[in-house]
Order: sequence, then structure tokens, then C-alpha cells
Amino acid sequence: MIVLTIILALIAIVVLRALTRRAAFFIVGMTPDVAPALAGSQALTRLRSLLSRFAGRYPALFALIARRVDPHRPTGLPLTLMVLAALYLFALFSGLAEDVLEAQGTIRSDNMINAALNPWRVEPLVSIFLWITNLGSTPAVVATVIIATGFLWPQRSTYIIVSLWVSCLGAVSTTTIGKFLIGRHRPEMMLDVNATGWSFPSGHATAAMAVYGFIAYAIARAMPDFRERFEVVYCTAVLIVLIGFSRMFLGVHYLTDVVGGFLVGGFWLLIGFGITEGNKRQLPSKPSAGKHD
Repeated sequence: MIVLTIILALIAIVVLRALTRRAAFFIVGMTPDVAPALAGSQALTRLRSLLSRFAGRYPALFALIARRVDPHRPTGLPLTLMVLAALYLFALFSGLAEDVLEAQGTIRSDNMINAALNPWRVEPLVSIFLWITNLGSTPAVVATVIIATGFLWPQRSTYIIVSLWVSCLGAVSTTTIGKFLIGRHRPEMMLDVNATGWSFPSGHATAAMAVYGFIAYAIARAMPDFRERFEVVYCTAVLIVLIGFSRMFLGVHYLTDVVGGFLVGGFWLLIGFGITEGNKRQLPSKPSAGKHD
């Protein structure tokens, strides 16, 4: 039964990859056709007329908005969307934290899911998820950030290194403060797993989203081929989800703890994106074999 479950889980990951890949390529393929379709529409013509009148009345305000929504500038539309998305994740986390403290329905759901996982907490699944959960531990995450810094340093990618450390340290500090302020107790542990401190939000889920997510972004942005970028992002997403699920499976966190961790990690991940894209510039070309510093 356990072997069959593992096989089915692997098949589900492969099938989901195929479906997600097809959807991503479909969306990317449609993108070039959107602009020509909109160019001749009456709605766009009217919008241009309204924008022209607005620019004439409020030139300074229009110039400020135009800079914020310019899709060709890293500090324009990309940065604006990242900031808005980060604020949205922060609002979601605030609402979730309130539910954890006050909503009895949320607490009951967490307890039901935790109890439903009890029959599955047997070997070798426990050993597998113990190994996976260790990838989100503080020593593993710190080591990953240091190794990534070592790889990025020779490329003179200082702004990416700064963004990585901001995402990591911001996620860790926010999680620590959140645990202290909310003070939620962990589930009653059924396994001999080392887990201390408060429960909400999950530090493993937060760190996995912020650190592994940013490293995947740093790798993918240097790849010219969309297929390669997709594989990096998808594999990292699977790893992050597995780390989050491992915390629930091992009985050291509730579902809302993990979701809260993903939201906090996602917030700092977007902050890292914003810092990187705001300082975007071409990486220095590699010196030829005959040249030395």
C-alpha cells in the first residue's frame, strides 16, 4: 500500500508537470497576439483619448504614473506589480493570522487534517519526509545561501546576492516575530521529531519559499530558453511544496502554519525580485581564455 502510494504520488507530479508545461507554453504562445488584437479596438482608442486629456491637465502626476507602469523599465510596471503582489500577500497573511487566533472553524479544520494524516505516519514515509523536512531547516538553508553567494560572487552579481540575503534574513526575522506575537502551540506530536518554539507560521515553509524560490529565480533568469526556465521553476516549486507538506505529515505544524509560512516567504521573495529587477543590468561577460585580471 505504501509503495503504491509513493508510485501514485510520483505519477501525479509527472502528470502535473506535463499539464503545467502545456499551459505555460500556451500562454506564452498567445502573448505576441495580444498587442495586435488590442491595437485596433475602440476601447483602446477611447482610453488613449482619456489619457491624453489627463496628461494635459495633470502632467506631473501623469508622468509619475507613466513611470510606474512602463513595461520596458525594471522600475516601472514589473516593480509595481511585485510591490502590489507583496502587499496582497501581506494582507492575506494578516487575515490568516486573525483566523488562527479567533476562527474556530479554521482550528477545527487544522485538527481534522492533522488527525487524517495519522494512519500514514509509518515507515518508510516518516524517514522520507524527515529527509525532505531537513532541507528546510536553518542549517540547510543557511548553507544553501552561503553556497549560492559563493557561486554568484565571481560573476560580480552583487545586487542578486544582496537580494538573496534580504529575502532570507527578512523571511527568518518576520517568522520569528510572528511566532512570538501569535504564540500558537504546536499540534500534539505523535512522532519523535525535534521541533521547538511556537507553531505559526512555519519557519521551514517560509525559508523554503523565500530562499529556494529566489535561487530558482536567479538561475532561471540567466537561462535564454523558456523550456529550461520552466523546468527549474517547476522542480523548485515541487520541492517547496514537499517541504511544507513534510511539516504537516510529521505532525509538527498545522495546515494554516504552512500556508502562513508560504505567504511570508512569498512576500520576501517578491521583495527580492523587486530589488533585483530595480537594479537590473547586464552581467559582465566572461573573459576570454587568453586574458587575465
